[in-house]
Amino acid sequence: MKKRGPIIGICGVSLIIISISIMISVLPNDITDSGDFFIPSMFEGMFDQISDNIQILPGESGYFSYSAKLSNIPLLWGVQIINYQDGDKLTVSISNIYGDDYGVFSQDGPIIFEMLEIHQSDTLNFEIQNHGSRMIDVVVMLSEDPDNSDALSNPNSPFMNKIMPLAISGILIILGIIILLVGSVLSFVDWKNIQNNKRNF
Repeated sequence: MKKRGPIIGICGVSLIIISISIMISVLPNDITDSGDFFIPSMFEGMFDQISDNIQILPGESGYFSYSAKLSNIPLLWGVQIINYQDGDKLTVSISNIYGDDYGVFSQDGPIIFEMLEIHQSDTLNFEIQNHGSRMIDVVVMLSEDPDNSDALSNPNSPFMNKIMPLAISGILIILGIIILLVGSVLSFVDWKNIQNNKRNF
C-alpha cells in the first residue's frame, strides 16, 4: 500500500504523455509560435470562404467582402492575425451594402470568432482597422450555417479527423493531471504515516 501514491502518479504521467503524443501527431510539425498556427489549414473544410492575406499598416484599414447565399442562418466568421505579436490590436466593423450595421468587434489576441444571424442573402463588408504599432497580416474566414456543414456532419472530414483527436487529447491531459495530483497527495499521506510510525517506536 505504501507504493500506491507513486503507482497512481506514474499512471497520471503516462496519460499526460499519451495526450501530448496525440496532440503532436495532429498539429503541424512546423509550429513554433502562435504565428505559425494557421487556422484555415488546421481546420480544413470548415469554412466556405477564406480570404487571401490582407496586409494592414498601423492606423490603416483592410477590407473584405462576402456574399451570403442563404437566409435565416447563422454565419460564423473569424479573423486571424497570422504574424501576431503582443500588442497587436484591431477592430472589425461589419456592414452590408445598404449601410446596415452588424456591429464593431475588438480583437487584441491572435484570433477572434463570432456568430452573426443572417436573415436574408446579403453582401457583408468587413473593415479591419489596425490599432497596433506595426504592420499585420490577417486572414478572414467565413462559414454559413456551420452546425449543418459537411465538416461537422461527416466523421471522415479533415476537420473531424483533427478536432476529435484534439478533444480526446484535452480530456486525457485533464485526467492525467488529476490522477497525478491524487498520486502526489497519497504519496505525501503515506510518507507522513511512515514518519509518525517511526516516532512511535
